[in-house]
Amino acid sequence: MSKRLPILLNLLEANPSDAFALFAAAKEYEGMNDAGQALHYYEKLRATDPAYVGLYYHLGKLYERLNNPDGALDAYRQGCAAARQAGDQHAYNELMGARLNLDHPHDDEI
Repeated sequence: MSKRLPILLNLLEANPSDAFALFAAAKEYEGMNDAGQALHYYEKLRATDPAYVGLYYHLGKLYERLNNPDGALDAYRQGCAAARQAGDQHAYNELMGARLNLDHPHDDEI
């Protein structure tokens, strides 16, 4: 277990909707190769704070690693909408690129 995870879990005990702590816990679990727990915290963050733009790229990539392209596309689509709403063009472009790559993974070979 990482040294940061117990601290993050304590933060979440005190404030279960802390967006930063939810995201950081998900990343910690990802780093420990615990996809189930990572997914749990990403999805809890999506339910708690759907405007947290930084979540969607990582959530989509996790769904891709879990061989769930529908889940990944849903995350990328929702992320594009959240990024547009926030005026975050960089995040929008990154999410759109991931989405297009998932929809058409071999277009660059044409």
